[in-house]
Amino acid sequence: MSEIQEKKAPAAYSADSIQVLEGLEAVRKRPAMYIGDIGIKGLHHLVWEVVDNSIDEALAGYCDTIDVTINEDNSITVRDNGRGIPVDFHQKEGRSALEVVMTVLHAGGKFDKDTYKVSGGLHGVGVSCVNALSNLLRVTVYKNGHVYQQEYERGAPLYPVKQIGDTDRNGTQVEFWPDDSIFTETVYRYETIATRLRELSYLNKGIRINLLDLREKDENGVARGEQFFSEGGLSEFVQYIDGERNVLMTRPIHVVSERGGTPVEVALQYNDSYQEHIFSYVNNINTIEGGTHVAGFRSALTRTLKAYADKSGMLAKAKVEVQGDDFREGLTAVISVKVAEPQFEGQTKTKLGNNEVSGAVNQVVGEILNQYLEENPKEAMVIVEKVILAAKARIAARKAREMVQRKTVLGSNSLPGKLADCSESDPAICELYLVEGDSAGGTAKQGRNRAFQAILPLRGKILNVEKAQEHHIYENQEIRNMITALGVSFGVPADPENGIEKDDKALNISKLRYHKVIIMTDADVDGSHIRTLILTFFFRYMRELVDKGYIYIALPPLYLVKKGKEERYCWTEVERQAAVEELAKGRPESVNVQRYKGLGEMNAEQLWTTTMQPETRSLKQVTVESAAEADHLFSMLMGDEVAPRRDFIEKNAKYAKLDV
Repeated sequence: MSEIQEKKAPAAYSADSIQVLEGLEAVRKRPAMYIGDIGIKGLHHLVWEVVDNSIDEALAGYCDTIDVTINEDNSITVRDNGRGIPVDFHQKEGRSALEVVMTVLHAGGKFDKDTYKVSGGLHGVGVSCVNALSNLLRVTVYKNGHVYQQEYERGAPLYPVKQIGDTDRNGTQVEFWPDDSIFTETVYRYETIATRLRELSYLNKGIRINLLDLREKDENGVARGEQFFSEGGLSEFVQYIDGERNVLMTRPIHVVSERGGTPVEVALQYNDSYQEHIFSYVNNINTIEGGTHVAGFRSALTRTLKAYADKSGMLAKAKVEVQGDDFREGLTAVISVKVAEPQFEGQTKTKLGNNEVSGAVNQVVGEILNQYLEENPKEAMVIVEKVILAAKARIAARKAREMVQRKTVLGSNSLPGKLADCSESDPAICELYLVEGDSAGGTAKQGRNRAFQAILPLRGKILNVEKAQEHHIYENQEIRNMITALGVSFGVPADPENGIEKDDKALNISKLRYHKVIIMTDADVDGSHIRTLILTFFFRYMRELVDKGYIYIALPPLYLVKKGKEERYCWTEVERQAAVEELAKGRPESVNVQRYKGLGEMNAEQLWTTTMQPETRSLKQVTVESAAEADHLFSMLMGDEVAPRRDFIEKNAKYAKLDV
């Protein structure tokens, strides 16, 4: 018996099919187009948009204090002492300028270069987007001796701007409640906000930024909070990033200058680590993909240091050929430029394209470096010696990498013997599980879907790459197995036409075999340590996999709550208590609770159902919200210095979950 389906007539495509979204409807209809996503990142983006307006007032010279408060009901209040948003009548729009700014896209003072010379939010949609995506927003303006106020519900004004009092101060206060019908997460993270505000204080010295979290109070009723203020700007930023490293200079090299109308600020110093740490910003926006300002910096660094090293005769004596990346090993640098008309590649604002900025940064950095090297010969010699050691280490590392990759190019027969590969070959659908131990690896191999899931057991703890020279890293068997299984390689040839230097360390993922790399370790202290070691390796040597969202953490259940044939898997203590109450029915002694401390305690079917089956598992995607903060954290937790690690543990002990 065949099944016949009735076909529907195609809908008419006419003028009536064309929808015109009025006002802020477009933002509510497609919020991700304006703020990136509707998850935790987009939620915090609302805060950045409002704070950026206050920062722009500070850059224009009218504001020096910004207060950010996370209220008890998880709403946000941002207050500054700037000029205050204009409230007078807007002739063209026929209403208050304040209402225009809050409800019209592409409306604001940032398009008038007499009002703001530079600004971060250049599309003029910032605060109006926040308004559109909030259940309620209240803006209060202190201006001309009076206090003005207007409230909005999901972008629509509830009443005209009204005067509610008198004042002797100036400024703007914005309070908003994110729309829980749009955002998948609505709880703000203190650390995320604190990290961004700390970054802004370094990038804009002299501005005092206060953070208060009224949701969390100590035994005396004092709310959690911090004050961020920097007098030294990027010089202090570099010192903060390098706080847990042994630096090779008495103070950072710091320059604040202007070339061709482009303000340039750069700070740098060398340490005894084996990685480069370069962070770049344009109008306070973190350009994670770099751009012309970074190219100008690297060119000046290589040219100036190479000329000094040749002049000193140290290179000839060492009999080693140096490359561009040798000058950047152990370097920490922050580059910040303010550009009136920035041209970003793509909508994400992650790569600067203005060609004139490259020359400006190149000139400024070249001049300050020349001056520093001539005035500080002892430290200059230490830097050149560091460069020579880096060149020798690069050669050793290249040989070690070649040993790892020599067989890889021959084909799949060179894959690690412990790897249980999948049958699919499309990396977009393939997953690689990095599993702690052979026992759990064996269980995972039995429980997996062989079509698209591969298993690589890791024996013991891999090398802590934070403390090791690069060539030692490739001597570690478990790291070699991961590199080979992933199918990645290292090294990018020089491309002078596009300004690309030869880089032996650059990751090449053109033959990456999996777009999901899932770290699956035991839910105990050792498992957490192994996971952190693996994450340190990916962050330092395969950062591109993290940035592309390919790295995940598996979340196996912590408990199995069972009564007779009924059972519940639980991932948190709250879930465990709820499951016990549900199954016990007044008799808690009748319920059996099993605590999973290792993956090996689960059989193949349990592991598949709870941790590996795409429809039922829970995965955490590894992302980097702030590269500078992540760099600082990895150095502190995985580096040689014990004191900062102890201080961190003491400060955060109350948030820890112990299993003893």
